[in-house]
Amino acid sequence: MNIPKPTKMPSNAMIREDRLSLVNFINSYYIYRDITRCTGVRKILIIGPGQGLDTEILKCRGFDVTTLDIDDAFSPDVLGSIHRLDMFEDKQFDLIVASHVLEHLAVAYLDQSLKEMARVAKYSVVYLPVHGRHFQGRVKMDVKGIDLSYIFDLFNYFHKPDGVTPRYCQGQHFWEVGMRGFRVKDLKERFGRYFEILDDYRNKDWLPSYNFVLRSK
Repeated sequence: MNIPKPTKMPSNAMIREDRLSLVNFINSYYIYRDITRCTGVRKILIIGPGQGLDTEILKCRGFDVTTLDIDDAFSPDVLGSIHRLDMFEDKQFDLIVASHVLEHLAVAYLDQSLKEMARVAKYSVVYLPVHGRHFQGRVKMDVKGIDLSYIFDLFNYFHKPDGVTPRYCQGQHFWEVGMRGFRVKDLKERFGRYFEILDDYRNKDWLPSYNFVLRSK
């Protein structure tokens, strides 16, 4: 079987040219919130910095930020792929941010990437895309922080990605959360080989995102 190596995504040019939208700021808020829930974090590695919003926010908050990307068009501090972080020493960073990155990898590279992340940082914040169309019923009240939400995802629950063909999200993703083999329980089992899962949750403010806060074993 021909397994495609990690490479630049066809949509990268669009990402660079896109204007920032509300979801960018929502995602950055959750990244900052999840980082501040981890203790002793100062040095951060952002893998896949995108338009740079997360980088700027974290730098403004006093964090020491290094960026890594496989595409030099994003002007990362370090050029490379998440599955090979051998340019970094063990526990060189306090925390890694990988927001909507891992799904761009063929499945054969996934465990190696997680192993490398666990090696070079104490914590990792990993956000992943949820497959399908999303529907939400939500009640928020300014009383004791009441926030009740029901989310329903519509897609073919029997479909299983082959792990080597990026056929989702306009040819960018090899897999997404919710697909067979990539249910939340499947991902917890995979992450559990390398990390303790401190928290996992659906982002109620950006439904296509499922978020994990991890501590390396």
